[in-house]
Amino acid sequence: MQAIWLQNRKLSYRTDIPVPIPANGEALVKVLLAGICATDLQLIKGYYPYTGILGHEFVGEIVQAADAPERIGERVVGEINVACGKCDNCVRNQPTHCEQRNVLGIINRNGAFAEYLCLPLTNLIPVPNSIPNEMAVFTEPLAAALQIQQQVSIAPKHKVLIVGAGRLGQLIAQTLILTGCHLQVVARYEKQQLLLATHKIAWIMEQDIKSHNFDIVIEATGSKTGFNLAIQAVRPRGIIVLKSTYKDMEANLSSIVINEITLVGSRCGPFAPALHLLENKLVDPSRLIANKFPLSQSLQAFDYIQQPGIMKVLLQMEP
Repeated sequence: MQAIWLQNRKLSYRTDIPVPIPANGEALVKVLLAGICATDLQLIKGYYPYTGILGHEFVGEIVQAADAPERIGERVVGEINVACGKCDNCVRNQPTHCEQRNVLGIINRNGAFAEYLCLPLTNLIPVPNSIPNEMAVFTEPLAAALQIQQQVSIAPKHKVLIVGAGRLGQLIAQTLILTGCHLQVVARYEKQQLLLATHKIAWIMEQDIKSHNFDIVIEATGSKTGFNLAIQAVRPRGIIVLKSTYKDMEANLSSIVINEITLVGSRCGPFAPALHLLENKLVDPSRLIANKFPLSQSLQAFDYIQQPGIMKVLLQMEP
């Protein structure tokens, strides 16, 4: 089958990868659409030592499922963490922190930038018919955005700042505006500002942020500059949510101690609420799509997405 292979931080387009064989309890899924995200780009840069097929944002169709033949033909999205079910974290009902987990396209499991992938049936969530593929492919990052509200209570009384108006920052903004909080988003570029304005979300320039003025700050850039801006913006005893990938970042933590700031790391989130938002058209991620490429042109797609101002790029499987 066709696939995008990462090895030694180099991507290659291959046609010699065998179609995967589902293990017990797994299904074979034909990928329909897959999205390139910041984590994929960071993996290429060496964020985590991974060799294999990249990609974890996808919508597909179950084509083989020996343990659940009635599910063949289902259109599905997939939770990306595959847990052992036996370790201490699994017993504590924290499968995304399983000590033995593998993660689709990230840790020890081939991903979605291929014609087919395998995941456990329990990881595969049916997609309502009313959600088109171009929206369903955003389920995983939208779930990650919603994880913030699983970890931090956000109410209309709160002043909230999002640092970063890129792919994930835009989705976070669309979910947080539904809480009624006083929301502002740091947006440097006109395209980011226009996207936010489309959803009636206020944006702000970095130089206009008042110091120690926000109850909750979500840092979604993964950069030292963004992290320092979050520290500057949050009030004493406020909360900073770290919502990005960070590699070898140095920071002065003294002000966090002095101002008694709470740091919250945030990663994967719940799929069912994400699908609910998409089904009821409470969020619209489709405006983030900049372009689609067939899988055979995926190397060009990776070059394209790294241009300034490009949001989401999708890989479309050819019939």
